[in-house]
Amino acid sequence: MLNQVVLVGRLTTDPEVITTESGKKKTVVNVAVNRPFKNSEGIYETDFIRCILWNGIAANTSEYCHKGDVVGIKGRLQTFNYEDGDQKKYLTEVIAERVSFVSSSNKKEE
Repeated sequence: MLNQVVLVGRLTTDPEVITTESGKKKTVVNVAVNRPFKNSEGIYETDFIRCILWNGIAANTSEYCHKGDVVGIKGRLQTFNYEDGDQKKYLTEVIAERVSFVSSSNKKEE
């Protein structure tokens, strides 16, 4: 069986590393990926995909990438559910196994 995802898109926020209670580094980013076709109104829609980065990948992405940068992410899908009152909710996210820095948004701090 195979569970593999490849995305190329722009970061919607600056990545921030948090450290879990167990000492692991974690970063949660959303990647904006444009669809390759127009909708009925003639507009390209965008999907915002939640990606989880761990340890070295999280630290490097946080250090070298910023909002608007284009990144490539290779990983796997993970789904889980939780209860919100009476409703059962489902969440799907990408667990990153590799992040490639494709291009920078050219924002330089002075």
